[in-house]
Amino acid sequence: MSEASPQYLEGQLLIAMPGMPDQRFDRTVVFMCAHSAQGAMGIVVNKLAERISFPDLIRQLGIAVPAVKAQVRVHAGGPVETGRGFVLHSTDYRQESTLMVGDSFGLTATVDILRSIAEGGGPKHGLLALGYAGWAPGQLDSEIQQNGWLHAPADSEIVFDASIDTKWQRAVRKVGIDPSFLSSAAGHA
Repeated sequence: MSEASPQYLEGQLLIAMPGMPDQRFDRTVVFMCAHSAQGAMGIVVNKLAERISFPDLIRQLGIAVPAVKAQVRVHAGGPVETGRGFVLHSTDYRQESTLMVGDSFGLTATVDILRSIAEGGGPKHGLLALGYAGWAPGQLDSEIQQNGWLHAPADSEIVFDASIDTKWQRAVRKVGIDPSFLSSAAGHA
């Protein structure tokens, strides 16, 4: 009997189940940028960062632009490296350092992309996040087996649209589940 090969979730959405023990991930939707035997990395797409605006971030990083032309919300991408910026974006923008995730998404973490966005350029669709969600080897797989997460194919609408308050419900529906049927309490027969 052969052991089933692991299912890697790169390019998919990871959806926190109700009752997630780690409150930092309560009702989160994470776009999975990387997932392998070495671990996993993703960007939370439905939580905003508190107390920082895009123009403030540009000033703090010392990025010289005449004026910030773009209205960009800053997301809380996860609890790891919260001082580091990542832009999850459409594939119409690409640098040498861009990590391509499937055919529809790219991830870039350079000052150049922030400057381009501030000047009114950059990718057609993008999400700026501070920090990321990371898992050690086997950790995410274990959390999934313990019913901590659902997963679904990613789509640009859920990842990039501004309706943050409904992303979790829409992601759950994408799996074919009515969110009202999910409970944080475990039942016993």
